[in-house]
Amino acid sequence: MKNIITVILLTFTLCINAQDFKTHKVQKGETVESIAKQYFVTPFDILALNPDAKSGFSYDMVLIIPNSNVKNLSDLNDKQLVGFESHKVKRKETLYSISNKYAVTIEDIKKQNTFLYSQNLKRGDNLKIPKFKTIKTQETLKNSLQKYVVQPKDGKWGIAYKYGITIPELEALNPRMNEILQPGEELVVPNIADNEVKTIEDEQYNYYEVLPAEGFYRLEIKLGLKQAELEALNPNLKEFGLQPGMILKVPNDIKNSFDLGEMRVETTNLSKKINNLSKKSIAVMLPFRLHRIDLDSVAEAKDLMRSDKLLSMSLDFHSGLLMALDSAKQLGISTHLKVFDTRSQISEVTKILQENDFSLYDAIIGPITPSSFDRVANTLKSQKVPIIAPLTHPTKLYDNVFQTLPDKDRMKQALINYMKTEENIARVVIISDSKNRSLSDELKGSFPAARQMYSRKNKDGKDGNYLHLADFNDVFRPGKNIVFLETDSDAFVANILSLLNGLQTEKTQIQLATTNVTKAFEGESASSLHLSNLNFHYASFNVPINEATSNGFVKKYKETYGVLPNKYAVRGFDITLDVLLRLASSDNLYEASNEVMETAYLENKFKYNKKLFGGYYNDAVYIVKYDNLNIVEAKQ
Repeated sequence: MKNIITVILLTFTLCINAQDFKTHKVQKGETVESIAKQYFVTPFDILALNPDAKSGFSYDMVLIIPNSNVKNLSDLNDKQLVGFESHKVKRKETLYSISNKYAVTIEDIKKQNTFLYSQNLKRGDNLKIPKFKTIKTQETLKNSLQKYVVQPKDGKWGIAYKYGITIPELEALNPRMNEILQPGEELVVPNIADNEVKTIEDEQYNYYEVLPAEGFYRLEIKLGLKQAELEALNPNLKEFGLQPGMILKVPNDIKNSFDLGEMRVETTNLSKKINNLSKKSIAVMLPFRLHRIDLDSVAEAKDLMRSDKLLSMSLDFHSGLLMALDSAKQLGISTHLKVFDTRSQISEVTKILQENDFSLYDAIIGPITPSSFDRVANTLKSQKVPIIAPLTHPTKLYDNVFQTLPDKDRMKQALINYMKTEENIARVVIISDSKNRSLSDELKGSFPAARQMYSRKNKDGKDGNYLHLADFNDVFRPGKNIVFLETDSDAFVANILSLLNGLQTEKTQIQLATTNVTKAFEGESASSLHLSNLNFHYASFNVPINEATSNGFVKKYKETYGVLPNKYAVRGFDITLDVLLRLASSDNLYEASNEVMETAYLENKFKYNKKLFGGYYNDAVYIVKYDNLNIVEAKQ
């Protein structure tokens, strides 16, 4: 559609988000009608989200349950206030847990404790809890969902906008939906009144999404529209005010647009948002394997530290963690730290879990090996203890898991999106071996005019991992040429780096990139000088500290430990400080991570997103490049 931005939309009214879905395991004797009554939804709502259940229930079948139009029975009845009772807030209690305990709404509690409208709930607060008497009415439940038949020219974003939900929410409601919608296809959408369904006026208007921290003044500078003009176009602004993710209707000649998937969220400084100074309890699980070390033999201990990678990694991470605790202390955040040696053994992890009450902890960092991490996360998920995966990708993303490393697909897409914004590109070339042919084809889809080149074959018909200089005749054009190199072969990387460096001239610039930084780009055969000459770009979860620059952390670390910090020490610092600051700026880690915000520290940054049925994953990615033999952030 002309001049309409492709965005993930958020509206003022009905919003079905990840927290609005529940799961229910079918018990013996249950029917769709009995389950619907239990959750205050209709049988249609359940069957719409669980088409397999139409043929009948099976014992232990897991159903997806949508959010009800009512939160509890009191919403179906009139309430009469009959008195009050007092409640003293305990550690880890939230308004949500207290409202559930007394079967009242959060708003009911706030009305009787008006200070909660301007202050956060704190341990020790004395609350006045209202008691109600319910008067039965004859209200009936309405379907929360309805069916929608795809029309010609319909796209995901348009349907999501019309019905007041985001594209991920539309996809969550329709897990079998095709990427490209076909006319006549049936989808499930929220059941809202006809007059609430929005109309897309693409000929007369454009649409803009409000960024976090944007106010009317900043929008006036960016869009050239005063507050009164925006309110005239968007009447709901007067009632709800500006909200991050809000979609504003703007004049058609305003072209300021972007893709929410690549939304540049302003970095949040959590040290300025500290409001919860209660002592934080943090557990750390690392595979030191100290039982193998003879503490009486200094020489033996040093040898083991040099030869044992797990021990060395654990010690470095732990050293950075301790530095983070010291930094947090200077901000007024005190911490109770408990360190556990997992010995890199599942049996030891099981023993630790059996002998300790981890419900008392605000967060657990580690273990760092996937199998041990999975055991801890699975065991403690029912207690809702946040588990932080510091150095690896968990095999399963349980509801209580925080995955700190971005997914490879996310990093690949970030690099592609970055390259699409490069200006004055003369040509795009994609070089790969046969193993990465599918990746080459995927890049070709993103850059249709790109030229694809493949490794030459040897006599056996296998990749020879080389190209000849003659293969590049008439390939490059005057100006900037982007070359994607996709391989995990050391020999192929060395071959291509040498050829491209020789082909680069003042008139023909070559910029190298890859969507997957394999070890081949980091080995001895990959010349740092060649990579720097080719302005090598890739996606990364971190930007290495430049040791030549002045850095208080590097200076203090060297004074404390006598060496410069490596990437594991810095990551231990960044992850731990982020966890502590999030805990100090909210009631718990979940609440602190539900808000879309990005935090950045020495080398790493974090922007957590919640999976619909699963935990939190870090969506923050750097695009970095080689510049004068240094790795720096690439900025446009």
